[in-house]
Amino acid sequence: MRFFYLFFLCLSLQIANSQNQFVPVDVPYKTAIENAKIQGKPLFVMLYADWCPHCNQMKKEVFSDPSVMDFLNKNYVCVWKNVEKEEGIALKDKYNTKSLPTFLFIDPKTETLLYALKGESKKADFLTEANYALNSRMQLPYLEKEFLADPGNSNKFFAYLNTLKKGKDRTDLSIPTHIYLNTQSDAQLVSELNWRVIANGVTDIKSREFQYVLNHQKDFAAVASQNRIDRKIESIVNESLRPYVDNLDTINYYKQREIIKSIRLQKTDSLVFKFDLTLAERTEKWDFYKKVTLENTEKLVWNDASFLKDIGQTYLKHISDAEALKKAISWVKHSIELNDSYDGNLLLARLYNKIKDKKSALKYAKDAKVIGAEMGWGTKDADDLLAELNKK
Repeated sequence: MRFFYLFFLCLSLQIANSQNQFVPVDVPYKTAIENAKIQGKPLFVMLYADWCPHCNQMKKEVFSDPSVMDFLNKNYVCVWKNVEKEEGIALKDKYNTKSLPTFLFIDPKTETLLYALKGESKKADFLTEANYALNSRMQLPYLEKEFLADPGNSNKFFAYLNTLKKGKDRTDLSIPTHIYLNTQSDAQLVSELNWRVIANGVTDIKSREFQYVLNHQKDFAAVASQNRIDRKIESIVNESLRPYVDNLDTINYYKQREIIKSIRLQKTDSLVFKFDLTLAERTEKWDFYKKVTLENTEKLVWNDASFLKDIGQTYLKHISDAEALKKAISWVKHSIELNDSYDGNLLLARLYNKIKDKKSALKYAKDAKVIGAEMGWGTKDADDLLAELNKK
């Protein structure tokens, strides 16, 4: 009897859970387009992936709510596409989707994008935006037409930009941003309003606007702040290089790297240095890693104890050249001058051991053990190294 009770309890919980979990119906895209034309409704498309936590949260918290689905089904023909399957891939590419989840509101007659949203949101916020998407004067085609008719009008520009960025990445904002900024003289660029335009929409390092910022940082700092200028410079370098590092695209990385190096600021050199090392590690180009660190470590990260130790760890694992290892030892020594630590001393001991300097290796292994004991930590790694060294 108890077995049957537990069985039905588990079954009931599974049913209840399935009722609270939204499961997309995979209607073919062409069928959905035709249905939307017949019904005279826009098409609503959710682009998602099974592994995407924000997508799954939207299914669980928003689309499992009957009131949300009632609203969507009343006003739209809905379709749900996995971006790792054929139709989802095609739609992701067609509408230049880079974020998940993305929600597209489409005119079925022309397949024009009326509105787009990206990311996770609360139910009330999502319904507000889905209502906006039904209003022709809040849709992208209308806002774009209004803006292009008067491209120097900042109110019309921001109305278009603010709607566009709800569903698009920063790089997609570049075209309208430059159309607007082309109506502004160099002197007009230096204003709080135009700084916001540049900060939000300029992504091209070689553009007139970004080059003007680089050459007039004090002027822009007066209407914004130097901290905001620095953040913009950092973000534009990150946006320029990170995609190539993520995709291990070394050819385009080095092309873009040369453009960024032309900026000739220490802050940009430091960012390029760190991207260089990341790419070298991911592609296992240890000769390049060695070259870059030998040239730039003391110049660019000399006061970053943690980064110096990271470089030392990489040398320990992957570099065998004795002279280069001696440089790495000097960097890690400086790191413990900045912040004397158990792991720093242990790393020094291992590096000395690698170049067969047993005396120095014993010294730093003992120092590591002392620090570990004082801090109440386990010192097994130091003990093991000491035991190894004392056997030699």
